[in-house]
Amino acid sequence: MAPSAVETETTTVPNIGTLKLNATTGPYKEIATTKFDKDAEAGLKGHKAAKYPHYLPTWNPNDKYPPLQPFEHYEHGKDADPSFPNLLPESTAVTHLTPTIGTEVKGIQLSTLSDAGKDELARFVAERKVVAFRDQDFRDLSIEQALEFGGYFGRHHIHPTSGAPEGYPEIHLVHRGAGDNSVDKFFTNRTSSVAWHSDVSYEAQPPGTTFLYIFDKPESGGDTLFVNAAEAYNRLSPAFQERLHGLKATHSAHEQANASALRGGIVRREPVIHEHPIIRTHPVTGEKAIYVNPQFTRDIVGLKKEESDVLLKFLYDHLAYGADFQARVKWEEGTVVVWDNRVTQHSALIDWKNAQRRHLARLTPQAERPFETPYKG
Repeated sequence: MAPSAVETETTTVPNIGTLKLNATTGPYKEIATTKFDKDAEAGLKGHKAAKYPHYLPTWNPNDKYPPLQPFEHYEHGKDADPSFPNLLPESTAVTHLTPTIGTEVKGIQLSTLSDAGKDELARFVAERKVVAFRDQDFRDLSIEQALEFGGYFGRHHIHPTSGAPEGYPEIHLVHRGAGDNSVDKFFTNRTSSVAWHSDVSYEAQPPGTTFLYIFDKPESGGDTLFVNAAEAYNRLSPAFQERLHGLKATHSAHEQANASALRGGIVRREPVIHEHPIIRTHPVTGEKAIYVNPQFTRDIVGLKKEESDVLLKFLYDHLAYGADFQARVKWEEGTVVVWDNRVTQHSALIDWKNAQRRHLARLTPQAERPFETPYKG
């Protein structure tokens, strides 16, 4: 259901004001636990300590950041050799998961790529939408090295509500601790953990080429789903495509900030609302993609509430039910997953019940402001 079609509760949060917390979309997957005890985590209930403790999340409620300022993004994928000689030499093994989305690559180390290889990486990911690079040494780099690598693809985004390694707010952490039995509580009021979204789409310049690398994982479960929003656009009739062009939707950070504050978490920046075209064009491939998601999109500009709700619900359902243009990535030790946040959406799955640790880090380079090119039929 479209977020604007459900009842909301209004709460006053210090430094934010009166915000609305949607009653059905939360809890937001990007809100981590608000309190963390490193000593307890080391051996909580007999579980193993974190393999990479310097990547465990910390929160400083005193950290406050000014609004993000516009910047000129340079899209390196435009410079890529489309035959990918530096990224995919003959020694690599390339396996496509589906015809339209998802690829696994073995035999290349991302950390050793030249600038030409990084250009090709940006383009290859834009074409394949999500790529799982196996057997990587990325997690063993220093955090400074990881940030230097990611910074090639755009300005690092600092998430307003998530935990981060101490001293490195540019790293977004996904962490569910060992011994955490909150999965059962999660399903007390939810039938599914699926929550499709494009990361922080409420920013004026949302992320582009995005990296997620894993430290600890449960024995099974904890996969990530991805959907090809460009192929979803292609499946629409020409008449429907033409109707969507020219429309814009609002994307809001308020609900996420409010949910974090209600749980005693941090809010580093005042939440924002921005308008983006419903149909977004990729600057390298020229593909058009649906750019609305139920986590952050709130309404369509210029339409009445009932009209907006109906249209958004159709688009959300179209993306969610499109199993024939989706891929499921299974995490392995040493995996780095790279996706293009402009033309995909994704959802983590909370489906393991053995209270094992799931611990990942995300590099989130921002890209250009979403734009639309004219409909040509």
